[in-house]
Amino acid sequence: MTERQPHDLIQKFDSFELRRYPRHVLVEVITRGPFMQAGSMGFRPLVNYISGRNAESKKFAMTAPVLQTPNQADDEHRIAFVLPAGVSIKDVPAPTDGYVTTRVVEEHKVAAVVFGGGWNETKSKALGAQLREDVLAAGLKPVGEVYYARFDPPWKPGFLKHNEALLDLE
Repeated sequence: MTERQPHDLIQKFDSFELRRYPRHVLVEVITRGPFMQAGSMGFRPLVNYISGRNAESKKFAMTAPVLQTPNQADDEHRIAFVLPAGVSIKDVPAPTDGYVTTRVVEEHKVAAVVFGGGWNETKSKALGAQLREDVLAAGLKPVGEVYYARFDPPWKPGFLKHNEALLDLE
C-alpha cells in the first residue's frame, strides 16, 4: 500500500478540516500547459527521480498524494511528490535533470476539503474557491494559492478516488 503523507487533525469545521503537516521534503517540477494535463506532464520526471535518476541512483518509495499548484497567470503548474516520512533533506540526492528540484517544507497549518470522484478542472477550482471563502469566513488567514492533492492512480474508478483542495494558513 502506498504511504500517505502524515498530518494531525487540529479541528473540523462544517466544510473543511484544519490540519498540521510536519516538516517534509518535496521533489517537484514546473510544467506549462492546461490544468488537466499538468499532472501527467510533471509525473514522469518525478517518477524518474524517485526511481533512481538522481546523483546517487538512490530510490524512494512512491507516496501519496501528488500535489499540483496552479499559477493561473502564467498557465504554470508546480507538480510535486512528497518523499516518505522521515526523509531528511540530507538524505536527498541532487537531481540529474535540471528541471527537477527538491526543497524542504517546514511544519505548517493547512485547510483541507476532501472530494471524491473524477479529477476535473471545473470541480477542483470551484471547491478551491469555496475553501478560500470558508477559511476567510472562519477568521483564518490564508497564505498563497489553493493547491490540489490527488491520491489515486488514473485507472482507479472515479467513485473510489480521493482528492483534496488545500490552502496553507498563517
